[in-house]
Amino acid sequence: MIHWLLGGENLLLRVSGAAVVSFLVVLVLGPRMIRFLVKRKLGDRPEFNHADLNRLAQYKSNTPTMGGALIVIAIFVATVLFADLDNGYMRMAMVALLWLGGLGAVDDWLKLRYAAGAGSRDGLKMWEKLVFQIGIAVLLAVFTRSYGRYVEEAQQFYFPFVAEGVYLPALAYVMIMVVTLVGSTNAVNLTDGMDGLAAGCTAIVAGVFLLVSWLVGVREWAMLLHLPLIGQEAAEMTVICSAMIGALLGFLWYNAPPAQVFMGDTGSLPLGGIIAYIALVTRQELLLLIAGGVFVMESVSVMLQISYFKLTKPRSGMEGKRLLRCAPIHHHFHLGGWAETKVVVRFWLLGLICAALALATLKLR
Repeated sequence: MIHWLLGGENLLLRVSGAAVVSFLVVLVLGPRMIRFLVKRKLGDRPEFNHADLNRLAQYKSNTPTMGGALIVIAIFVATVLFADLDNGYMRMAMVALLWLGGLGAVDDWLKLRYAAGAGSRDGLKMWEKLVFQIGIAVLLAVFTRSYGRYVEEAQQFYFPFVAEGVYLPALAYVMIMVVTLVGSTNAVNLTDGMDGLAAGCTAIVAGVFLLVSWLVGVREWAMLLHLPLIGQEAAEMTVICSAMIGALLGFLWYNAPPAQVFMGDTGSLPLGGIIAYIALVTRQELLLLIAGGVFVMESVSVMLQISYFKLTKPRSGMEGKRLLRCAPIHHHFHLGGWAETKVVVRFWLLGLICAALALATLKLR
């Protein structure tokens, strides 16, 4: 709408407007949403396979979850208002936002009904979530490759520190997108275990890709930094990045410790998916591993914990050993005596360091 009124100009104005509007949407709707969730008794009941952690998280019981709906609504409204919806990349980003937001909402709803004794299923099964995640990943990959078929750089794969890309056959392109999206959505989901942790870390990564989207869309900067020139349509992704940042900052208003609301899968799945899709459009999938170093650390900690437990489990059926006190790794530090706020702030600082390293690779090509 605003894009049409401005005649497609003033990208910086639209980026700023999207951030402000998404922030205000969350800020205004937040109290009403929280009251609605409390009234419907949609409170979280955090339970971990660790007695000490359950005791530490006891005060969070009945804090409303599914607050991620605020984030999804805010991003959607801001994007509709300020983005060019004739842009194919942007339309597919919106599809991913609603698809994964809906998937997360169904999972949260089933978990809450089960915890309240009104349902028979404790959320979606892992394979069910993977089917929908892989489905949207394939859809996004097929569309994006076709949409950018006339742009040579959009068909290539790029490594950090290397200016030249490697041509990707169609199957490899789709497989990379599947791995990136599934990995990103579940990594953000694993990180969402402390007040403000996932929201703050995701906002930092969104900031990195806001800049990257702009750089790969402007010929002068793409040539200067030896980045793939995807074109002006990729630069439009800056609008949804800024909408994410605004929505997440607004959400932190209510999610900062002690949290008044949790995002749940309703928020974590679409956030991870949108970040992955922007990485695909800008051809910077590996940069996401660096910028999202905190998410990588969280995911690896879970994989190591499970693997070590299985490897050390005796054949007699006795319980195996644990590499960490509890996984994901933020719980390990919490059980080690760090206050939750200290864990969150230190992980934010790690996120900022990872973001700086990711941006440094752009200059070192």
